Amino acid sequence: MTLNVTLALCAALLFIAAFAGWRGSKPPDVMKGPRLIPWRFIMVTAAAFAMFLIVHVVNLLGVKTGR
Repeated sequence: MTLNVTLALCAALLFIAAFAGWRGSKPPDVMKGPRLIPWRFIMVTAAAFAMFLIVHVVNLLGVKTGR
């Protein structure tokens, strides 16, 4: 992937993680019923993939992180 694509995906994943974190922190509404979307799992998953993309950006910039 190119640097532009990687940065765009990383920004999108960070936005999704922030949005899911905001939605997951809201108190549950008993009148509406149970939450059907696992917002905290989405937040953690998006943040984990964003971390992989950050490492990929660092590799694209010339820093060797692996063997």
